[in-house]
Amino acid sequence: MTRLSLAVLLLACASTGAAPDTPLTLDLADYVAMPITGKLDGTGQTDGMLARVNSFREEPGGGGRVFVHDLHGEVYILDKTTKALTPYLDFNGRDGKSGLFRKFVWEAGWANGLITFQFDPEYAANGRFYTVHLEEPAVAASSAPDHTRVPAFNTTGYAVTAPIATPGPISREGVLIEWTDTNRSNLTFEGTARELLRLQLNTRIHPLGDIVFNPAARRGDADWRVMYVSVGDGGAGESAREDVRPNPQRLDTMVGKIIRIVPSLDDHAATSTISDNGRYRVPNDNPFATVAGARKEIWALGLRNPSRLHWAIDPSNAADNRLIANTIGLRTWETIDIIHRGANYGYSLREGNESLKIDNFTAPRPAVDRIPIQIDATKTAGEITPAYPVFQYPHKPGGGDAIGSGYLYRGRRIPALRGKYVFSDISTGHLWSIDYRELLKADDNDPDTMATPHEIHLWWRGRSYPTMFPIVEAAYHERGGTDPDLPGRSTVSGNGRADVHFAMDADGELYIFSKSDGMIRSVVRAR
Repeated sequence: MTRLSLAVLLLACASTGAAPDTPLTLDLADYVAMPITGKLDGTGQTDGMLARVNSFREEPGGGGRVFVHDLHGEVYILDKTTKALTPYLDFNGRDGKSGLFRKFVWEAGWANGLITFQFDPEYAANGRFYTVHLEEPAVAASSAPDHTRVPAFNTTGYAVTAPIATPGPISREGVLIEWTDTNRSNLTFEGTARELLRLQLNTRIHPLGDIVFNPAARRGDADWRVMYVSVGDGGAGESAREDVRPNPQRLDTMVGKIIRIVPSLDDHAATSTISDNGRYRVPNDNPFATVAGARKEIWALGLRNPSRLHWAIDPSNAADNRLIANTIGLRTWETIDIIHRGANYGYSLREGNESLKIDNFTAPRPAVDRIPIQIDATKTAGEITPAYPVFQYPHKPGGGDAIGSGYLYRGRRIPALRGKYVFSDISTGHLWSIDYRELLKADDNDPDTMATPHEIHLWWRGRSYPTMFPIVEAAYHERGGTDPDLPGRSTVSGNGRADVHFAMDADGELYIFSKSDGMIRSVVRAR
């Protein structure tokens, strides 16, 4: 689909209230109401969200437990059968709070606090999982965890790493930690932790965003227990500062990238090298491992805020397995990007399939589209054609403000979604599906080839809704929220943000969580 026809499609959706094809309608059931951690009056950029749920990960091994976390710092265990929630870990130790980290920062910025949680592929045997949280380095406190309230957390040997440098002024640090729970049979954390890396970030936005492992990899494969981490640009790419704006393009920086590392020093010893800080390994087959001056961890670059990653696994053809990033844009485009080894997605010189100007507005790309390979602030090594999205939608009615999570559906409840990639817009609550085969076909190096989206509608409590926004708004007020609409605002959603994401359980079934009302809902059927 061309950019023009996509715009026509989205404008048609906006003007008629329906997509050109008949939208699939998904039945939603309220699954669990998360503990309210925000303010009921809706004040503050993010504090007015009732519960800032940011991940939903089912525990490997078939135990029927889901680990759910809130950006404010709480990790809960959710029993899928009883729906009981139990506090597991609390990261927020700021200003006398009872959590672990005294430099923890969560108040300002849509993605601040405890960013993500992910299980090791062998968690059922080794008890390992990984987290990313943000800290404010200027706070006069130790960066080491305070385990006073978690006496079973053995901090002996825990060591804070030296921060990986990022050019320009620094206001945040993203921290990646490996945890080992030595007693998985109970509901509280017991064990040890190891800081893997600490990365400097220029501003409070676009941190380390997501962690994934290739679920198709098996012991002996090059990708077995190899971690992919999406790293936002820390706000660098929209800066007017000449010493900061190129950071997503610079190969000597880690921001605005997808990085690929081996967390365990015991794995892939013959095919990797130990990192500069001695905490993890870097695969030798990473694309820039032998480029002088480059960060060897980089797998792909030129990304603004690749906040969500998903490994799309095709059970019928392993050759079609792909790593997908849903990348939040600046002023113009939200994108779905298929991530390739060594690819450069253009930011901050490109946004979507257009040029990005210094005023942060887009313009037509050059007829011959080439960008320099930027090693550091001054050194280049030739030119490259940027990689392009397989789908993009605009910041206009019918589109949205910020792309949410996405998954290739593999469950049994919704046969109509088999082979479809489903995703959300965060602020407006729009939901879409795209045929996975179309995403693959759009990955053809032609900047104007885009896959075709199909709207998804919702059925909740006996009524039909075109988006999640009115559902979230109703539940927000039902739970005591007093903002006249919803907390926050955005360009397309206007006053109020639904803050909606898809989630998927171990069976491949879908859930939808929303921060503004603090609810998790299950997708039970289609109609």
